[in-house]
Amino acid sequence: MSYQINVENIKCGGCAATIRGKLEAMDGVDKIDVDIEAGVVSVAGSEDTRESVTARLLQLGYPESGTAEGIAAAKAKAKSFVSCAVGRLGSED
Repeated sequence: MSYQINVENIKCGGCAATIRGKLEAMDGVDKIDVDIEAGVVSVAGSEDTRESVTARLLQLGYPESGTAEGIAAAKAKAKSFVSCAVGRLGSED
């Protein structure tokens, strides 16, 4: 089974690498694909994981589109910059 989540703040391959690495480590998630231009995270795995995947994306700074506003959106954007940098460093191996 699979599903898609539209998210904010995906800017580059570093962002995508962080998202893939963190989400594929979760129980019930088999594979993650990230469409950077569209801002879509595709999840192959149990539908039961949707809530925990969405929560983890928010922790990483990539909230589901339309769910973070004001200060929460600013915090998410700041977190995404850190996640992006970590993803870039990790993909240079």
